[in-house]
Amino acid sequence: MQLGDVLGSVTAPEQVSSLRSHRLLVVQRVGIDRPTDTLCEVAVDLVGAGPGDRVLLARGSAARLAPETRTVATDLAIVAIVDSVDVTEGLTARVSMTTRSAD
Repeated sequence: MQLGDVLGSVTAPEQVSSLRSHRLLVVQRVGIDRPTDTLCEVAVDLVGAGPGDRVLLARGSAARLAPETRTVATDLAIVAIVDSVDVTEGLTARVSMTTRSAD
């Protein structure tokens, strides 16, 4: 999942039937405090989000796991409106890698 900001909406008079019951919103991925991407994407809104909202995005096959999107042609869905994000001060992200031998 990723965080995103809703920038606006998309109007598409001609759509596949599975999209007709969903709003389409323009979103931009963000980090904790700033955009992480200059590109915008279109997401299916499942929660009633609007411009200015920070949202939680489900991508790929996870976007189709909600009952509302099982038959929708989408790979990006808004699944929550975010009130706050809490990060413990002083902690840094840690990445660990495991290597496997081909034995």
